[in-house]
Amino acid sequence: MSQIPLLKKQLRWLALIAAILIGVQIVNLVTGNILNQFGLVPRSLSHIGYLFTAPFLHGNIPHLLTNLLPLLLFMWLTMQWNNRVFVLTTLTIMIGAGLAVWLFGREAYHIGASGMVYGYFGFLVLAGFVSKKIPYLIISVLVALLYGGMLVGVLPSQGFISFEYHLFGFVSGLIAAWAWAR
Repeated sequence: MSQIPLLKKQLRWLALIAAILIGVQIVNLVTGNILNQFGLVPRSLSHIGYLFTAPFLHGNIPHLLTNLLPLLLFMWLTMQWNNRVFVLTTLTIMIGAGLAVWLFGREAYHIGASGMVYGYFGFLVLAGFVSKKIPYLIISVLVALLYGGMLVGVLPSQGFISFEYHLFGFVSGLIAAWAWAR
């Protein structure tokens, strides 16, 4: 019975995150994407702090919707480890991917939650194996089987898609799994 209150708490957090992302997108839409100036621009000292805001910004509604469902699903699955692991993983991905994009990314505004999506994906694929616990191992195997095709997204494809955020998010997720999933 203790799982039901935990699930409700997790779902409330996910609903809050979804509401924030949707709210930011509505403000961005109404203001002609003015918030996207808070995206991450590589090697710009004035933009380095925006590694914390860039994941909340999206170019348009389809961009947000493409990220929203996998983000919420992967966040919920990551929450199954525990709150501490979830928070540490989230910070590792946000800071690790953001810094790597800032250091090595193409000159552009990098925005969107896809770096976080790929980070949680990387965490989920490896964390079950690192933890060596059967329930987490099942999550890792299922995520790898059902979403393994996402790995193509870490390769350059279209000029307006930040494959750098995908790649560095994924690598940061692997690092987080290695560091926090034990």
